[in-house]
Amino acid sequence: QVQLVESGGGLVQAGGSLRLSCAVSGSDFSINHIGWYRQVPGKPRELVITLSSGGGNNTNYADSVKGRFTISRDNTKNTLYLQMNMLKPEDTAVYYCYSYTFDYHTFWGQGTQVTVSS
Repeated sequence: QVQLVESGGGLVQAGGSLRLSCAVSGSDFSINHIGWYRQVPGKPRELVITLSSGGGNNTNYADSVKGRFTISRDNTKNTLYLQMNMLKPEDTAVYYCYSYTFDYHTFWGQGTQVTVSS
């Protein structure tokens, strides 16, 4: 089991920045890859960024966030971060931290709302 708790969402003006945090606990050694999805009402959850746990720390970004969002992790704090810069109104969504384990389980956080005003 992996537990994920997001924080850091809120209201920001277009062009501004926010940093989301995801506290990771439980069997974090079993994580294959970890990252962020987002969802707006009436639409499927969409990938934002993933980070593999392999030696290369491979990162995959959605085209819509390349150059603006960055994922990072602090292993000393067991925390994953999503730095979001140059935010746009279309970035408004509930952001979910997720982890996918080597034994093919997916875990989700409770989500945190990000609202970008124009």
